[in-house]
Formats: sequence, structure tokens, C-alpha cells
Amino acid sequence: MTMKFCQLALKILRLAMIRVGAGWMFALLTLNFNRIAIHELGALGIFVTTLIGLHHFISPFQVVWGRISDRYPLFGYRRGPYILLSAMVASLVFVLLPSVAVLLGQRGLPVFLAALLLMALFGMGIAAYGAASNALVVDTTTERERGIVVAVIWTFVILSGIVSAQVAKIIMPIYDPLQMQFLYNLTPFIVVGFILAGLIGMEQRMTPTEQSALRVQSLAGVSHNKPNTLQVTWDLFQRNRQVRSFFVFILLSIFGIFLQDAILEVFGAEVFGLTPRDTAEFQQFWGAGVLVGMLLIGTLSTRLSIAKKTLATVGGFSISLSLALVAVASSMYHAALLNPALLLMGLGTGVFNVGALSMMMEMTIDGHIGLFMGIWGMAQGLGTGLANVLSGALHTLLITTELLSPAMAYTFIFGVEALIMILAIGVLRSISVQEFQGLSSTDIHTAMAFDTAA
Repeated sequence: MTMKFCQLALKILRLAMIRVGAGWMFALLTLNFNRIAIHELGALGIFVTTLIGLHHFISPFQVVWGRISDRYPLFGYRRGPYILLSAMVASLVFVLLPSVAVLLGQRGLPVFLAALLLMALFGMGIAAYGAASNALVVDTTTERERGIVVAVIWTFVILSGIVSAQVAKIIMPIYDPLQMQFLYNLTPFIVVGFILAGLIGMEQRMTPTEQSALRVQSLAGVSHNKPNTLQVTWDLFQRNRQVRSFFVFILLSIFGIFLQDAILEVFGAEVFGLTPRDTAEFQQFWGAGVLVGMLLIGTLSTRLSIAKKTLATVGGFSISLSLALVAVASSMYHAALLNPALLLMGLGTGVFNVGALSMMMEMTIDGHIGLFMGIWGMAQGLGTGLANVLSGALHTLLITTELLSPAMAYTFIFGVEALIMILAIGVLRSISVQEFQGLSSTDIHTAMAFDTAA
């Protein structure tokens, strides 16, 4: 029993290590690159946050990359080479980002378009990295193990973001071009190093016979009569109110949580004059809150039966309250409120994640789990991407044009964000998992029959 537990623990640890690089890269983008480019170098907020949010709009390519890794193994491996190569591509982009930040400060459209292409390359790499690593989890774990595996991976991603913030504080307490370049040059080594440590020996190599069988199976699987997934999804939206409502809930809640994500450190600099070292602490307080919130709810759930909708509601209201506190801190120039508010935001996010993610898994139908998880994943990607773009647009419209003072502009932004979270919870309260499952099963078959006939 002890040997089996140790083997499982080691496998979970190695799967989590493969995703450490993702947390490092996202933390650098949203707590360092954004702040340096906008505040220290004078880049337009709309340009910077659009670049940061671009990869979310490319996230649907995960389906394509996942299918490619299913059908076309490299060197006899279905997942490992795709994970390694895609992560290398994504991480090497970071070597160029310090120079990109300087050029963005010149506010030229050609520079922005070139940076857009670079970040599109990052987005493609991240999409392939995510698809192949998620598929590896499915390949190497049982259904019973996946809950704890996902929880540990999520924990490692958050912890790597916290560590990234701490390393940034040490290496670059104030903006220095050479130190920023050194910090970003570490990214490929950290990303690839952790992937290799977790990946080597994890996946079993396919035999030549198995590869031949896979090629035959792939060719046989091509069907011209297979229903179009996008058309089926659109038909479900038209036929099922529960599908529409849950999609809107995810979109609004993710938008409400992450509207501040790309401008929070800029806010600390513009309203309170905080240094990069000071604003790097924002990620640490938020991340610590998320971990405590998830751990607390995970522990309580083993002893108490708490409805998933209740968890999402409590977490959502906590996030809304924390955003209101940040808005108050901005309007009153009260910096002492920031870290407690961010800790509360993290706690609320942790509780919300447990409730909302559990509901996402319940809002599926046997035989069509991938379809619905894809729909909910699309809502998440759109919500985060739109939040990034709009936050930069609001910064440019309200602050760069001097329409409002920075303090009043951020008060407005955080206040709107708090209201969006309340609106999302209002949508959530109208959703019934039981009604969804009763309606969707019939709707799916109707939609598929209609699409095939068409």
C-alpha cells in the first residue's frame, strides 16, 4: 500500500512539474511585463494588454493540437515531444520581450503589429503545450486519480507564479533593462528544465506495430458524415437555455475576476508610486489567498456536504467585496487596504474555483463530456481575453487621454468589475444542473441529427 502511494505521489509530482513553466511565464507577463511596458516605458495600455490577452483567443487551437498529438506520434511518443517543442517555442519568446517592451514605448503601429505576430507564436506554443500536457494526464492516470492530480497541478502553477514574483523582486527591484533581460533569459531554462525533470520516463514509447495501427485507425476515423462540432454547439445554444446561461455565467465571472489582471501592477505604480519590487507582492498575496481558499474548501468538503453553487456564490461575492475594497483604496489613496484586499480576492477566487470547476464537470452529459468541456473552456478563454483587451482600452481611454485622474479611473474600473461579478452570480442562481442534464441529452441528439441531415 505504501509503495503504491509513493508511486502515485511521484507520478503526480512529475505531472505537476511539467506545468511549472506555465505559471512562471504567465506571472512574468501579467505582473512584470505589463507594468514595465506601460508605466516605466510609456507604452499604450491597449497595446500591451491586447498582446497579453492574445493567447486566450488562440486557445481553441488546443483542440487541433490535441488531435494532432493523438494521430501523429513523434519518435514513437504521442505527448512528450509536443510538450517539449511547444514549450520551447513559447519560452524563447520571452528572450525578446524586454526589447519588445522598449519598442512598444515608442507607440508605433508597425512595432505593435510585429509584437502581435510574436505573441501569436507564443499563443500557438501555449495551446500545444496545454493540449499535449492535459492529454498526458489522461493517458497516465485513472479516472479516480484525476481529481487530486488536477488540484496538485493547479497548486504548482500558482506556486510557480508566486516564486516568479519573488525572483523578479530580487533580480529587478527597480526597472533596469539589463536586469530585465537577465530575468527573462532565465525563462527557457526554467520551463524546459522542469519539463524534462517531469517528462523523462513518464510516457511509454509506442512500438512500430502500435504506430502502424494508429495510422490505420486515424485514416479509418475520417468521416464525411460526422456532425460539425461548431454547428452542434450553436444549435445547443439556440435550444437550451441552461447551456446559454451557464456559458454567460462563466464568461461574466472570468471577465469580472481578470479585468484587473493586466493592469493591477500598473495601478500600484500610477496611484501609489510603488516600485516593481512592491507591486510584485500583489501576486504573492493573491496566490497565497487562492491556495488557502482551495485548501480550506477541500478540507471542509471531506466533512460537510456543500453545494457547488453555494461555493461559487460565496466565492463570487468575496471577490466582488475585495474589488470594492481596492476601488475604495484607489479613491482614498489608502495603500494599506491593498494587500488585505488582494488576500481576500485570492481566498474568494480559491473558493469560487472549487465551486465553479465542479459545476463545469457536472454540466456535462455522458458521451459528450469533451463537447461541453470545450464549450465551457471557450467561455473561459473569451472571458480572460476580453478582460485583458478591455482593461488596456479603459486605461488608454481614461488615463492616457487624461479624461480622469488615475485614482478616479481605477476606482471606476474596479467598481465596474465588482458589479460584473455580482451580475455573474445573479445568472448563476438561475441555473439548474438537473434541468440542464434533462434537456441537453435530447437537445444534443436533435442537433446532431439536424446537422447530419443538413
